[in-house]
Amino acid sequence: MGFQLVHWPDAFCHQLAGEGYYVVRFDNRDAGRSTHLPGARYTLEDLADDAVGLLDALRIDSAHVVGASLGGMVGQLMAIGHPSRVRSLASLMSTTGRRGKGKTAVRVYRHMFSRRPRAEEEAIERRVRVFLDIGSTGFAQDADEIRRATALAFHRDRDARSGRRRQQRAVRTAADRTARLRQISVPTLVIHGTVDPMCHPSGGEATAQAIPGARLELIDGMGHDLPPGAWPQIIGAIADNARRADASLASRSG
Repeated sequence: MGFQLVHWPDAFCHQLAGEGYYVVRFDNRDAGRSTHLPGARYTLEDLADDAVGLLDALRIDSAHVVGASLGGMVGQLMAIGHPSRVRSLASLMSTTGRRGKGKTAVRVYRHMFSRRPRAEEEAIERRVRVFLDIGSTGFAQDADEIRRATALAFHRDRDARSGRRRQQRAVRTAADRTARLRQISVPTLVIHGTVDPMCHPSGGEATAQAIPGARLELIDGMGHDLPPGAWPQIIGAIADNARRADASLASRSG
């Protein structure tokens, strides 16, 4: 929620592109340089439709969809509502919407309700504190990358808080997707950290159980972030899942 395309690290995207894929990252509505909608109410399905609309604008028939946290929910709904546009799905650190699954640790809520940072340095130091709480304990955190991305995000969207609240409302009012997830037929990868306090690992486990044939990859010591030490495992798993999907499509087309 509230994260921008700059929060997908450049080096992570370059490594994924190095696996032979064209990488597109974008700002969801109400984040970054995307359209902001003061006073609007919308659903997670609307966010999924936005992503499909972006594929239309880029003239991309179908894509390997990778989403983290809120993006994982959006990716799930793309695969449910627009199955022909999704070649494979990777749902990272996300959940199904079922009550009791993927719960947020109580200590995280104090960050959600803190006042809006007034200056760049305040925003940066706040983000560093947040990731000390929600980030990985089994991997070193890249504080310099956190600071770099936060500075970029601050200048790209100085009123990020109100948009994040509208996105949070869409998550809070969303229905349980468990039954609908059983409709997904594309190769699916679910990645979750074992020490994620923002979205308990039960969210990833429930997602993998709901999607037929989904592969669950639990990463020991990873929290609600993308620590560089886990990139080989994450990128390798995403690329393997995408190649499996491509091979399946090729075999069906003759």
